[in-house]
Amino acid sequence: MKHACITLPRLLLGTVFTVTGLDGFLHFLGSPPMPPAAVNFLDALAQTGYFMPFLKLLELTGGLMLLSGRFVPLGLLVLGPIILNIFLFHVFLAPGPMLGLALLLALTELYLAFSYFHYYRDIFTVDARPDAWDFQPENTLPGGEAH
Repeated sequence: MKHACITLPRLLLGTVFTVTGLDGFLHFLGSPPMPPAAVNFLDALAQTGYFMPFLKLLELTGGLMLLSGRFVPLGLLVLGPIILNIFLFHVFLAPGPMLGLALLLALTELYLAFSYFHYYRDIFTVDARPDAWDFQPENTLPGGEAH
């Protein structure tokens, strides 16, 4: 039962973002009517030429990570800011019935991020330093031998 409580929301979120990511390239879903401010915002993003394809690629990649069960913490990290923006978009630019779905996505993301929190623990290190083995002076060979 414990695994189902994690697997089901992971698959739900993965399916949503895999489908919407694919839709960004294949255009098989319709778009609901939106207020003018929301349309203007999305048009401005689309007019950059790069933003919407990049966003949809991130959605597809994050969704596939969640669906496959591989790199799940990374998939949640990729999708987190996207979900936050979807939620804020529906709060400020397009309030209505889709706000409930945006809230459900946000709560599912938070639940899964909390469930996988042990993978994120090191990110919150206050005084992080690089490992000593990462630094090699230019005139030294690996192992500390001089040229």
